[in-house]
Amino acid sequence: METFNDFLSAMLPYTEWAMLILLIGGGLFLVFKSRFLPYRYFGHAIAITAGKHDKEEAKGDVSHLQALSAAVAATVGLGNISGVAIAIYMGGPGVVFWIWITAIIGMCIKFYSCSLSIMFRGEDSEGKLQGGPMFYIIQGIGQKAKPLASFFCIAGLFGFLGVFTANQFTQTFMNVVRPDENLIILGDFNWKLIVGIILALITSFVIFGGLKKIAKVASTLVPFMVLLYFLAVLVVMMTNTSEIGPSLKLIFTEAFNLDTMVKGGLWGLIILGVRRAMFSNEAGLGSAPMYHGQTKTDEPVQEGLVAMLGPFIDTIVVCTLTAIVIILSGAYLEAESNGILMTLIAFKKTLFGFGDVLLMVIVSAFALSTLFTYSYYGVKCLSFLTNAKIGKYYNWYFVGTIVFAAVASVDLVINLIDLAYALMVIPNMLAVLYLSPKVNQQMKIYFEKRKHVGT
Repeated sequence: METFNDFLSAMLPYTEWAMLILLIGGGLFLVFKSRFLPYRYFGHAIAITAGKHDKEEAKGDVSHLQALSAAVAATVGLGNISGVAIAIYMGGPGVVFWIWITAIIGMCIKFYSCSLSIMFRGEDSEGKLQGGPMFYIIQGIGQKAKPLASFFCIAGLFGFLGVFTANQFTQTFMNVVRPDENLIILGDFNWKLIVGIILALITSFVIFGGLKKIAKVASTLVPFMVLLYFLAVLVVMMTNTSEIGPSLKLIFTEAFNLDTMVKGGLWGLIILGVRRAMFSNEAGLGSAPMYHGQTKTDEPVQEGLVAMLGPFIDTIVVCTLTAIVIILSGAYLEAESNGILMTLIAFKKTLFGFGDVLLMVIVSAFALSTLFTYSYYGVKCLSFLTNAKIGKYYNWYFVGTIVFAAVASVDLVINLIDLAYALMVIPNMLAVLYLSPKVNQQMKIYFEKRKHVGT
């Protein structure tokens, strides 16, 4: 595992700059090219999600709300709880500012990529309607771009594993339950192995049920787990109101810390923010278009607007709440608290001593919904590279890696996901930027229509 981790660490720097240029540079290009129109129709996006503009005769398998819930289920999870903690551990409170900036730009990237997922839908080998980067790369750019689509799918076979979630859930269990002390002495490795096997078994029951079952479970779990998390954070804030202002101030002052700039660490801080934001909301990654491409709609712009809400809910709202709790509790100052451990300390300190137990309940729901939804993305990648029949075998590989992740180190898991994500961003963002004029044409037609009928 150490050798594998060293290899991943060595590879990461080669991909970071390409990712930064494409996500931030490419994203800003899309923001200005769209003339900020998607942001101005934020209220309309909420109305579409609520089903006010649904059409029965439209093609697709799931509703706008189910697609958004499933996509958000894959992102609102441990990326928000422990991903933010890892970012603060590595870069200090200032990194949160760069996570916000990336998320705001990411909203526009999601608008374009998920609009394209409806514009260029394809069919798999079984004749089922599909969407996602591989389809808009081939249908939008042409067969000559097939290597780009295949490259995306190969990286996706690793990027769409549930390894981070399984790893962080196991760490939570070990820290909260302390099974060797409170249950039976089996040793750390054996307990982690048992947790991994149980997680793998629970996940198998859901993922072998297919998309509709995944969408149903996710749309039930997501609102519940987000509400419970909000309530927990609200209690923390109400009991520490005097610390909220200073915590927010610290985020802004540390983002432009002169010491950081002088030491040449500002770009490192920005890259870290971009990496953790992309890990949190997946904007530019190309995963959400696979779900949104299944939506029952014939209006690409509508689905783009719905998808745009994902980074807002996931990063601007949920990540900010996590960051404030971590900062106001002082948990980020404890040297050894990386990943979920930092957030557990923060909740235990601020929620009357049992916050870590409550967080474990929330983490369980987050972890399961993420594991249920992520396998779907990997199946689509393998189906594209082979065929729909072989694609289903990805689920077995996915379930097996849950056990591996439970016993792996947090560093290995983060490096594996960061590298795979950076490699997926390259073909996806190249395609989104190349095809953006086609979205602009659709957007012009759609928003002209909205002016006449009202939003």
